[in-house]
Amino acid sequence: MIELISDSRCTGCNICVRVCPVNVFDIVEGAAPVIARQDACQTCFMCEAWCPEDAMYVSPQADAPAPVAEDELVRAGLLGSYRRQIGWNRESRDLRAADQSFKLLGGGPGR
Repeated sequence: MIELISDSRCTGCNICVRVCPVNVFDIVEGAAPVIARQDACQTCFMCEAWCPEDAMYVSPQADAPAPVAEDELVRAGLLGSYRRQIGWNRESRDLRAADQSFKLLGGGPGR
């Protein structure tokens, strides 16, 4: 479940708002989006995966909110951890070949 949008990292690009399949976020002019419908979150990790600033944390706990502290997430290296695991950040380019999520949509190379 989505637990955090870091105000200090978020640039307000609103990519998370556009990729969320269940409309969890609301746009705030000139600021980070807000988590407006947390209970609707499907824990799909799309917002965290697409966030170019690693400003989001989605907890794998999907049943109930699990309040978190941003400083603890930073210390634990959890902000942007999903992006690193699927190879979508600069430091993990070597893992990109391991990401097979494109197959879920029937797309990919040569489609």
